[in-house]
Amino acid sequence: MLPHITVVTPSFNQGNFLEATLRSVIEQGYANLEYIVIDGGSTDASIEVLDRHRASLAYVQSQPDRGQTDALIQGLSRATGDILGWLNSDDLYEPGALAEVGAYFKSNPSSRFVFGDSSWIDEGGRLLRRKREMPFNRFIWLRTYDYIPQPSAFWRRDLYEQVGGLDPAFDVAMDADLFARFADVTRLHHVSHLWSRMRSHSGQKNVRLREESDREEEIIRRRYGVPTGARGAVERALARASRVAVRAGRGAYWR
Repeated sequence: MLPHITVVTPSFNQGNFLEATLRSVIEQGYANLEYIVIDGGSTDASIEVLDRHRASLAYVQSQPDRGQTDALIQGLSRATGDILGWLNSDDLYEPGALAEVGAYFKSNPSSRFVFGDSSWIDEGGRLLRRKREMPFNRFIWLRTYDYIPQPSAFWRRDLYEQVGGLDPAFDVAMDADLFARFADVTRLHHVSHLWSRMRSHSGQKNVRLREESDREEEIIRRRYGVPTGARGAVERALARASRVAVRAGRGAYWR
C-alpha cells in the first residue's frame, strides 16, 4: 500500500482559484489521502466552493486566523498522514503527482524529503514556462534564492516534528525557513518529475510582499553565516554562475 499523504491548503478570499485547486487534489484519485483546508474567514465565493467539496475533505475550517503561516500550522497540526505537503489555493497539482510521490517514498524508505519540478501558469491557467530544477545545494540555494518549488515538496511527518514545524515568525519565507532546517538534519532529494503548477498573478503574495520576503530570506542567510560586502558579492556571483552551469548541464533550459 502507498503511504498515507496529508495535503493542507491555506486559503483566504481566493474563490476565483480555489475550485481548480481543490479539484487538482481530489481528482488525483489517491486512495490514501487526507485533505485539509484552512480558510481564514473568506468573504468571497470560497465558502460556496468548499461546500461543494466537503464530502471529499477530511477537515474544513473557515474562521479568522493570523495569516498563511498560522493557517498552515493549524492544518499540519491536524495531519495524520505519514507524508505531508501543502498546496496554496492558487496553485495546482499535476495529474498523478500524488501517486508518484507515494511511490517515491515507498521505494525510498530512508528518504525523508523530496521535491519535484513545477510549471508557471498565468491567471487563466495557461502555461508560461517549465521550472526544471537542480538538486539542492546549500551554497547555491543560500546565495541565489529558494529554488525549491514549494507545491512540489513533500516530507515525512517525523521530520516536520523533529525540526519543530513551521516558525510563525515568518510570514512569507516560511517555506524557505522550514526547508533550511530540514537540510540541517537530512538530505533534500530531488526528482525530475513535474508535480505542480504555480500560478503567477498580480495578487500573488510573493509579489505583493516582495520587500518582506527579501527581509525574511536575509534572516535565513545570516543564520547560516552567508557573508556580505565584497566577499558576499563574489560568492553570490559564483553561486549564480554555478546554478546556470548545473541547470544547463541537466538540460533545464530547453527540455
